[in-house]
Formats: sequence, structure tokens, C-alpha cells
Amino acid sequence: MEQEKIIIPANGYLMLFVFLFLFIGSIGIAILTEQPLYIICTFIALLIAPGFVMVQPNGSRVLLLFGKYVGTIKKNGFYWVNPLYTKKKISLRASNFDSERLKVNDKLGNPVMISTILVWRVQDTYKAAFDVDNYENFVRVQTDAAVRKLASMYPYDNFADEGVDEDITLRSSVNEVSSALEKEIDERLSIAGIEVLEARIGYLAYAQEIANAMLKRQQATAIVAARHKIVEGAVSMVEMALEELNKKEIVVLDEERKAAMVSNLMVVLCGDKDASPVLNTGTLNH
Repeated sequence: MEQEKIIIPANGYLMLFVFLFLFIGSIGIAILTEQPLYIICTFIALLIAPGFVMVQPNGSRVLLLFGKYVGTIKKNGFYWVNPLYTKKKISLRASNFDSERLKVNDKLGNPVMISTILVWRVQDTYKAAFDVDNYENFVRVQTDAAVRKLASMYPYDNFADEGVDEDITLRSSVNEVSSALEKEIDERLSIAGIEVLEARIGYLAYAQEIANAMLKRQQATAIVAARHKIVEGAVSMVEMALEELNKKEIVVLDEERKAAMVSNLMVVLCGDKDASPVLNTGTLNH
């Protein structure tokens, strides 16, 4: 298997001087001497002209001679090569690719919409030119395939109430998921000589058909968690209140009155609405 071969051709400015000398000089001499044979040098100059090639920064030219790979010019500058060479231009600049939003199933089977943002560039011009048919289309197709595979490996989110508690999820583990995605895409694009600079999840959401149901579920989970904290704090406050009353001997309460006090305090502390107290102006027995 052939590999990329970097070459540095002849100086283009020197050959430009030769071209101008042959082209202009032959015409001038032919006019002065009235000898049309010097026009042959003009045709030689025209044969030299197709050999000029200019390579811009972060650009390259892949050279072929009758279908055979000759080499790649990566150093920017003005050069001259064999006029019979076929010169294929391949950019070495970094490129962005924002994939389409794909509907895939996560690890739990929930349909999600996901897309990725990929930053890539050509590293090996030989592989990009000859190992794949169209390296730009290859990047798009393989990126979509990698995203589909990644989404099926992790759940969208944790569902502790169902006993599903994953260390890595698509929603919360951004760095871990991006690292796994970058590795997966890099392995797929290595055959085309493509270097992956960065891969990130660009869009992530539940599919439309379950988005409302999942939103209600998340809200319910949040409400249950908040209620749990409220009850935990209320029990602690009631316990502290009873301890302080007994410690300072402000009032002596039997078990029945303690139960009533605990009930009233829990209603006040855990209720959704403000309590409306009823003042007792009589004795403790009424």
C-alpha cells in the first residue's frame, strides 16, 4: 500500500523567467530576423505554462502522472512541475460539520433527537484522495453512524425511581460523552486520513412524541425530591421544638398533646398554603 509522499518541485519563479524569455524572446527574434523558425520556441514556452502551480497556506496539491501517484506538495509557494501532471487540490484547513438532527433510541429505548458538531481536517492527502471515493461525504456519513451508535450506548438521563442509575448519561456527562464520540469518529475517519480536532453534542432532546410525558415525569421527580427535603426538615424542627419545651419547662405536655402539637406543626411546615391559625383564648382543656 502506498503512503503519502511529500515533494518540493522546482522553483516557479525561475521557470517563469525561462517561460517569459522563450515566449517574448522568440517572438522578438523572429520579427527582427524575419525567420519564422524561432516561433517554435514560442510553442515550447506554451508547453511549459501548464506546469505552474501555486500552493496557498494550509493547502496542498496531489500530483498524478497518467493515473500514478507522484507525490503531494504541502509547502506553500509558487512551483513548476511536469506539465503532464494532474494536479488535485485538497485543503488542509480545519472544517466544521454540523450534522442533521437524528432520531435515535437511547440505551433505555427512549427516542431522542441528537446532533453533533465536528471539527476536522485532512492529515493524509493520499488516503483522502485515493482510499475513499469522496472524503467530505465520507465524513458526513460516518459521523451520523457514530452518533447513532453513541446514543444507543448511554441513557438520556438517570431514573433512580426505576433502579436505573448510570454513571454516564447523555444529558449530564457532557465531557465523557464528547470524549467517547470523538474517539469513535476518529477511528472511523482514520481510513480516509482525517484528523478529528473536536466532537461535541450540538443538540439533545427527547423526541416530540414523548417530550411532554418526560417533562411531566421530571417535574414529578423534582416535586417528590423537594417534598422529601421539606418533610425531613419539618421533622427536625418539630423534634427541636419539643426538646426546647421540655428543657426550659415552659409547658408540660402529655403524650396526647404532644401528638396534637406534632400534627399541627407538620401541617404548618409541610403545607402548600399559608396556615390560618385558630386562637384558643380558653384553657388547655378547651
